[in-house]
Amino acid sequence: MRFALISDVHLGPPASHQGKLRKLTHLSEELVQDFARRMREDVAPDLVINLGDVIEDESAERDRERYARFVSILRETGKPVLHVAGNHDTINLSPEELCAMWGNSGELTYSRDHEGIHFAILRTIEHRGERIELPEAQVRWLERDLSQTALPSVVLMHHPASEMRLEGNRWFEKRPNLCRVVERRALRDVITNSQKVVAVFNGHVHWNHFDVIAGIPYITLQSLIENLDDDAPGRAAAAYAVCDLDERRLVVTVYGAEQLRYQIELR
Repeated sequence: MRFALISDVHLGPPASHQGKLRKLTHLSEELVQDFARRMREDVAPDLVINLGDVIEDESAERDRERYARFVSILRETGKPVLHVAGNHDTINLSPEELCAMWGNSGELTYSRDHEGIHFAILRTIEHRGERIELPEAQVRWLERDLSQTALPSVVLMHHPASEMRLEGNRWFEKRPNLCRVVERRALRDVITNSQKVVAVFNGHVHWNHFDVIAGIPYITLQSLIENLDDDAPGRAAAAYAVCDLDERRLVVTVYGAEQLRYQIELR
């Protein structure tokens, strides 16, 4: 099957970091529309995945309006969409509001089967200024969820569960506690022991990154609107990924200004 991923769109007001323009939020909607057009006209995936941080939080009213606009644009792809909740998404919007906009009655942690692949979606939680948590209940949920499927599985989450080194990352080099999930080792044990997970995908870190741990690839996707230049006027990463998965291999192609290709031979 073929699935496409987009991450860290950050629809919302201008966002600087350390006094420099880092997120090209004024380009967000245009780039999402371009992504949707490419999916519809060129890529033709079976499934589209949003890895979270759709909005650059501002207020409940503006966040709700912008998130609904994003969902509406992705609907134009004509493909099923799976959503992951990011830390910015949940500051002003409740889980119930997000689920309603997703058309998903239930929880932000859920699973779906599509075209012979099982997708498990986790909700990582940022305790602002402190840490990134994956509650024990979710770790145990994933263990049960994977035990109940016979399908090859993909885990989706917003924050990374790998051990990526963060030197050179403008957002998290000095704040690793706001990047990696605290409970990542327990999570990885569940993923490895299941012998069903073919890959784990996340966003959040605003760069492309690839780790292999115990034979499983942990893939971080660059933000759609990250400024690749040091400051204004800026150059957007315009990143999205297209994944082709069959019984033999997973091929991940990252498009945009920083093009990459990963090929993983499956066990």
